[in-house]
Amino acid sequence: MDIASVVGLLAAIGLILVAILIAPGSSLMAFVDVPSLLVVCGGALAACMIAFPLKSMLGMPMSLKVVFLNKATDYGALIKQIVSLAETARRDGLLALENRISEIDNPFIITGIQMAVDGTRPDAIEDIMRTEMDAVATRHRDAKAVSDQMGRFAPAYGMIGTLLGLIIMLGNMSDPSSIGSGMAVALLTTLYGAIVSNVFFLPFSEKLGFLNKQELLGMEIVIRGIMAIQSGENPRVIEQKLRTFLPPSVRAKLDADK
Repeated sequence: MDIASVVGLLAAIGLILVAILIAPGSSLMAFVDVPSLLVVCGGALAACMIAFPLKSMLGMPMSLKVVFLNKATDYGALIKQIVSLAETARRDGLLALENRISEIDNPFIITGIQMAVDGTRPDAIEDIMRTEMDAVATRHRDAKAVSDQMGRFAPAYGMIGTLLGLIIMLGNMSDPSSIGSGMAVALLTTLYGAIVSNVFFLPFSEKLGFLNKQELLGMEIVIRGIMAIQSGENPRVIEQKLRTFLPPSVRAKLDADK
């Protein structure tokens, strides 16, 4: 569970609700309008269906699930595992790594180790692993794009709903007492558009982008490590190379754990 995402979302919604409830003369039900909500959410979703293939739209719930349920990459543990494999390869040879594959739970490392054990050329190993890395980045980019566009379309449909409400209101001026309530309802769609965009989809998109960078960094560390193991570099040198990807605070923690 990503606590930051959960707390941030609850705080954003909670602050809006508190502001409504404590405002003098305000009522929570005054901010509820089903037609406005349909225009904003339904319109933004329909626009995304035009912009993206159905497969991308059906995959959106799973992509957004990652915002709340994800496991941060432990770069320190990843480097330790690669260094341990390097020590085995240097001591017993590359073929000895085949016996350690069952200990590895990272599929990307397994792919690299299997190719190294099979005697695949170094340039082919790197090319295959970087192709896999690019494919992962492309999938993540597509998922992020859907959330981005939902965040952009929602305010636009909020404005469309407001214009529709104003047109309906101005077309029925026979009852001047209804102008105030009609204006309030018309403006609700703009509010809904801003909330849907800035509380939900744009923050979700940024979190997806952040998680993508984390995963790609882990994959880059694996590629560098596998290539170094395949070339027979000293495990200590491999460790120093891979530690350059880590911030000083994480390096200090790794030193303290030794």
